[in-house]
This record gives sequence, C-alpha cells and structure tokens, in this order.
Amino acid sequence: MAYDDVFEVIGSFGRYQKKIYVLQTLPIVFTAIQTCLSLFILFAPDHRCSIPDLHNDTFAIQGPAHAHLVNQSVPLDIHIHSSIGEGIRYSRCEMFHHHSNSTPDRSPIHNSSLYSFECRRWVFDKTEFDSTFVTQDNLVCSKKLHRTHATMAYMAGLTVGSLAIGILSDCYGRKRALLTSTVLYIVSNVSLTFVTNFWVFTTLRFFSGISVGGLISTAYVMDLELVGPDMRMLAGMVYMLFWGFGVLLLAGAAYFIRDWRYLNLTLALPTVLFLSYHWLVPESTRWLAVRGRRDEAEKILRHAAKINNRKCPDQILVLEDKDTSVGRVSLLALRSSPLLMVRCIVICLNWLVVAMEFSGLSLNVSNLGGDVYLNFFLTSLAEIVGFLLCIPLLNRVGRKPVYVVSLLSGGIALVLTIFPILYGSSDLGWVTVLLSLVGKVGSSAAFATIFLYSAEFFPTVIRNSALGVANFCARTGGMIAPYVVDLGQVVSGDVGRVLPMSVFGTCAVVAGLLSLLLPETLNRRLPETIEDTIAFDRSGRMSRNIEMDIVARQPLNGPSEKEENVT
Repeated sequence: MAYDDVFEVIGSFGRYQKKIYVLQTLPIVFTAIQTCLSLFILFAPDHRCSIPDLHNDTFAIQGPAHAHLVNQSVPLDIHIHSSIGEGIRYSRCEMFHHHSNSTPDRSPIHNSSLYSFECRRWVFDKTEFDSTFVTQDNLVCSKKLHRTHATMAYMAGLTVGSLAIGILSDCYGRKRALLTSTVLYIVSNVSLTFVTNFWVFTTLRFFSGISVGGLISTAYVMDLELVGPDMRMLAGMVYMLFWGFGVLLLAGAAYFIRDWRYLNLTLALPTVLFLSYHWLVPESTRWLAVRGRRDEAEKILRHAAKINNRKCPDQILVLEDKDTSVGRVSLLALRSSPLLMVRCIVICLNWLVVAMEFSGLSLNVSNLGGDVYLNFFLTSLAEIVGFLLCIPLLNRVGRKPVYVVSLLSGGIALVLTIFPILYGSSDLGWVTVLLSLVGKVGSSAAFATIFLYSAEFFPTVIRNSALGVANFCARTGGMIAPYVVDLGQVVSGDVGRVLPMSVFGTCAVVAGLLSLLLPETLNRRLPETIEDTIAFDRSGRMSRNIEMDIVARQPLNGPSEKEENVT
C-alpha cells in the first residue's frame, strides 16, 4: 500500500490542510513579484544627452531658450517613423561639439567645425517613472545591455536555487529549506534598496534569484505532499493562481510607487512575517516518514485528523513488512528505447521554450507601445486566465490537447504581430497588444500543464532526476528570455519591436508541433519503471500508485484511547 492511504484517515483536503496550504503558498505571491520586478526597477525611460554646464537641465523642454540650447547641442534622431507614431526625437547617445577656428579676420560662426561624440551624462523622461536603477546608474547607450545582464543574473540565481535548495530540502527537510530561502529573500531584497553600484546590484539580484528558486520548488513540493492524490491537480493550479495574484499586486504597487527604491522596499519588507513559519508551518509528514522519523510524522498526522474532525486508529503509519523498493536507476537507462529518448528530448525542449515565452512576454510589455502599467496589468490578467482555463479542461479534455492547443494558438498569435507592427499604422497598436495577450494566455496554460504532464510521464524510478533536468532546461529558457526581449536594443525601429514576439511565437509553434509526438497521460497508470513508460501507448487506465513502503490503517469506528492531543 502507499503513503497516500494516510489521507483516507486524516482527510484529503480538510480544514487543517487548507490552513497550512495557504500559509505555505503565500510566499509564491512574492516570488512572482521579484521575478517580474526587473521590468520596473530596470526600466529605461526615454532619454537624451544632458547639456554640459546646465545643471538644471531636464528631458522636458522648459521654454524657447532651453529648446534653442538643446537644438544646438543634441543631434536629431531621424529614425522616428514607426507603427507607434511619428515625430522628432533627440539622439539618445550623442551630442554636438563645436570647435571654433576663429581668427582676427574671420567670424567664428563661419570658421568652426562640428562633430558628434557619445555623451557621459543624460536626462530622463519622468512621465512614467520618477527613478529606476537605470536612471540612477546611467545604464543606457554603451551600458544598455547591463540591464539584460542583471536580469539574466537573477534567472541564473533562480536556476541555482532550484537545484541547490532542492537538494537541501531532500537532505535536511522541506521546512528548513523554506525558512532558509525566506531569510535569503529578506536579506538580499531589503539590502538591494540601498545599493548604488551595478555589480553589487547584480550580485544581490543573483542571491534574490536563489531565494526565489528555493521558495518556488520547496513550496510546490510541500503543497503536493500536503494534500491527497485526488486534490493534487487542483492544488497545483491554485498554486499558480497565487503567482498570478502576485503579478497583479506588483502592477498596482508599481503604478502608485514610481521610485524604484521605495517600490522594492515596500514589496520586500512584508516577507519578514514569513519568519513566523518556524512556529506556524510543520515539516512535511511524507518527508519525515521517508526519513524514518515516524514518531514526528505520526504526531503531526494525528493533529491534522483532530482539526479535520476525523477518527484515528491506534497508529496511522505502519511500516510494511514486504520490501517493495526498486534499485537505483540512472537517466542513462533512457537510451534503451530510441522513442523514449526522443520523447524525453521533446519534453526538455518544451520546458525551455515554455519558460522562455512565459517569462519573456512579461518582460516584453515595454516594447508594445502605450502605457507600460496598463500593458503589464493586462498581461497579468491574461496570465490568470490561462491558469483558470486549465482547471476545468485538464481532466475533461486531457493533458496533451490542452498543452498543444495552448502552445500553437499562443505562438501563432505572437507571430501574427508582424502585420500590425510592420504594415499597420499607429491606430492598430491595440491589435498588437491583443495578440500579445493571446500569446500570454497560451503560454500560461502551457506552463501550468507541462509540470503535471511531465510528472505523469516519467517513471517513478527516475522521476525526480528527470524533473530536475527538465527544470534546468526551464531555467535556461528563463535566462535566454531577457536577451530575446532586448533584441530591440540591437535592432532599431519596428523590426526590433517585432523580433522578440516573433522569436517567442516561432519557438512556441515548433515546440507545439513536436509535442504531438508525446502520448496522453490522463487516466493512465503512472509508470513505475522504464519498461512501463516504453509501453505507455499500450497502457491501460490508472488503477493505483505505489509510491512508498509506508501504509495507513483504516479508520476505526471510534477514536483511539491512546490518541494524543497535539496543539
């Protein structure tokens, strides 16, 4: 029998699990905030060179005299015709230098040379932001890719955190990993508020990524280990909704707090409350049982049964006499079947593409034109819509159809942005935003589906290892995403605006077509061995799931006299 039989005793998702589930999942709100925060604290407003010796120079023209001085000092950028409008714009990176060759016989105005050079000081448009780290540290022109490097450092930290804290979670416990990630989150993000140096900023963002990676993976595992098998799909989807709520919270906070320091500090300080989880959140009973700490697990389970008003036997956990363990199997065993190897490669490629598209579309809202806050808010709503669509469809339609349709529809919508951007007028800007939102709905639904699908596809003997490789591919996609978004910094004009969405869309379509090679996993018996997965196409409907050699006794008619009162 399996550990999951414990839920027949304590209940699958009673009052106890609901309380702990909410507590464990609340940090995901703040992981979403940090993941998308780069869009605002590293936003590059419109800018031009600052006029030398004019200490009160501003981006906005203050009057005729100021306009004349700017015209004499800053060249005009002639590449200003695009689908988002027309007009004149001053050069962002260059300014004039007048060199006089006047002599006693000649007027200096007819005897001067004019050349341009890259400036070292800038003034920024403060219409949308009062201050960002970009405006503070002048990360523009020759330093414009520094923004991308900082975002990539965060994604790299997220990768490290997922792997390193995942190992910590398996070795020393879920709760300890959760608290370690929380402390690192608080220290790195609160400290970031007071930073002025780019490299220190990037280092702290890297450690912030580590903390977020640890929180995401640990909270997800704790949530799934908390509830019964029949509730895990719903628990996973609601987990994603907490993420969506965090993104919406960021949209509102960023709109009202336009200074990056105050914004960052406001969103980081509330996580101090999560330190109370040392007393409020228990260790995972499944982890305790696997580690042989059955007395501790028994105590927590009996408390859960009491809160859920369930009757308990004398002992909930009993070690099974029969040894049902399976020897260690390497991922190299996948080579035994070319078809299985191809399917595993397709899954890993899909993880990379989905994560790249999902992260990239949130970061790309500044390239859509129009109000960045409105675009981000609409993108956040689209994200939640994608998550919600999965809840009724995954068990009715199946994992594979939902995943394939999500990727293909979203990818095609993103590719179609070529037409309103390259061939449309500024009046069609809403079409670009609409197509981007369709792409976001598709990528969100695909992102929510692929983890569930992968967990059902990989056999038990290599499931954790295979999911670790797939998760690494996803983090790699997350690191690539900011560079794709900033293609517009390398390629100017409308082509630069359409490139990110075209790349995301094309990759999504290719990944969606490749996923047609994968089998359906709905109502299938979870594979235990490599041979089970090879025979997936011929396997029948799922009947049981053997996971551990810990079994649960059936509830008795009355409560046990030995039942402990745990508070």
